[in-house]
Amino acid sequence: MHVGIVAQRGNDRAASLAADIGSALDAAVSYDTETATALDTDGLAPTEMTDCDLVVSIGGDGTFLYTARSVGTTPIMGVNLGEVGFLNATPPEDAVDAVVGTVDALRDDEATYREMAQVQASGEGVDLPPALNEVAVVGRQRGHGNGLDIEVRIDGNLYSGTHADGVIVATPTGSSAYNLSEDGPLLHPNADGFVVTEMCADGSMPSLVVDTAETITVRVSGTETAYAIADGRTRATVDPPTTLTLERAAEQVRIAGPELDFFAALGKLE
Repeated sequence: MHVGIVAQRGNDRAASLAADIGSALDAAVSYDTETATALDTDGLAPTEMTDCDLVVSIGGDGTFLYTARSVGTTPIMGVNLGEVGFLNATPPEDAVDAVVGTVDALRDDEATYREMAQVQASGEGVDLPPALNEVAVVGRQRGHGNGLDIEVRIDGNLYSGTHADGVIVATPTGSSAYNLSEDGPLLHPNADGFVVTEMCADGSMPSLVVDTAETITVRVSGTETAYAIADGRTRATVDPPTTLTLERAAEQVRIAGPELDFFAALGKLE
């Protein structure tokens, strides 16, 4: 049994909790390089944790997303630092016992997982990793006189053609993030859909929830350089005119550990 642990960068409390969890486990333990440096031990890059049986992410949703981008289908367990997030169900005071219990369940072949859909963007010159939250297609900058001419189609059917700052395709997980800040709707984590939300569009259409089996295409035209951005972190330059395809990624993120109380997590939005 091999457990990887990734703690929030630059957070001494997260690193200390990582050490407590690691010392309590009857398993091989590897820390990511930054956590290992804080603990004065050897570490692994998160991308080297793909062969672990479980990876524990300690921190906020950003730390979880960072970890998820690196470990593929390895199950991830999220531990928060006192504020319930949408991806980190385990509070710090329960973390050691919860991780030990999850590792024991894995060892006994009794562990269960929740699988979360990701959205994948593809197109000419676009090489982005799957996104657990969203893919945004945006212009160089927002505001009057900027933006993009976009055409959105769902399985080839025209949904919208307009000028906008951009368009977001979000997963249920990401519906509470960038999508929500652009007045898109919340999706329950158990919903099997993506939400398409235009950003400050001229004569905008309302947000649209589509089945994850649908193929979404975004055609970008005009003279402005555009960008496709996965989870707010990884971007690819898009040179109009071009068409991007957004669809369900082949790999899903597997989450282990206690079930998230979605409605309790909504309190972080208040």
